[in-house]
Amino acid sequence: MADIAIKSVEGEGSKFARRLLKRKTVALGLLILTIFVLLAVFAPVVAPYSPSTLSIVNRLKPPSGTFFFGTDEFGRDVFSRTIFAGRLSLLVGVAVVTLSAVIGVTLGLLAGFFQKLDTPIARLIDAMMAFPDILLAIALVAALGPSLTTVIIALSIVYAPRLARIVRASTLVIRELPYVEAARALGISTFHIMTRHVLRNLLSPILVQATFLFASAMLAEAGLSFLGLGVSPEIPTWGTMIAAGRQYIGQADWMTLFPGVAIILSVLSLQMVGDGLRDMLDPRLRKDL
Repeated sequence: MADIAIKSVEGEGSKFARRLLKRKTVALGLLILTIFVLLAVFAPVVAPYSPSTLSIVNRLKPPSGTFFFGTDEFGRDVFSRTIFAGRLSLLVGVAVVTLSAVIGVTLGLLAGFFQKLDTPIARLIDAMMAFPDILLAIALVAALGPSLTTVIIALSIVYAPRLARIVRASTLVIRELPYVEAARALGISTFHIMTRHVLRNLLSPILVQATFLFASAMLAEAGLSFLGLGVSPEIPTWGTMIAAGRQYIGQADWMTLFPGVAIILSVLSLQMVGDGLRDMLDPRLRKDL
């Protein structure tokens, strides 16, 4: 019986993947995202030059066969720096999604399952969401000091309320369903009910929201780096590269063009995947393919 159940789950998973990939936008988004991930993972192999090597004689060289994306004001290869910058952006995205999911899901479950905790946690969520995301992130980074760790913590705090709100709203509905009441009547522990009966039914909206948070985190990190509130300036990031290229617009447009295109494509690919997952996992939006 266990083997049959496992095969059934695997069959449903493969069927879902095939239906998802039939959507051209999702397939394109996954392709672009896969390319970015592979470039980031194999950056030391793919990049033709070191992202930090200075070469004043090659300063502000236009794109060519030697320097695919040209060079910056210090003669550094823009193509290599763009690839290595993608590693940091993906790292920030993964870390922020993971940490914000832990915080947001925990707060949402507690608020939705325990009535005494609902009001204070809900008011905290509303208060945090009253501030624009980027302004709250800037305030937190400025208070804690600019660094990679600070950026991850600040963005996690900023985006955790989004997940908490979704989880809380869904938990308020699920906790009143008959199977949850039956579990309580059977004497099953509260922790077991929350994790096995409630949380498992929240995986779909959490997964969809996580893809959007991933894109938002990458975009926010680029914005903070652009403002000088991100990681150390010598570490390549798309935001710092665009900030450095501002004064050379018209003279060396490639310094801002390629990092900007990288941000656009990475965020757009995540949004396309997220839209596809939302349409497939939400019964109200699901379409027959």
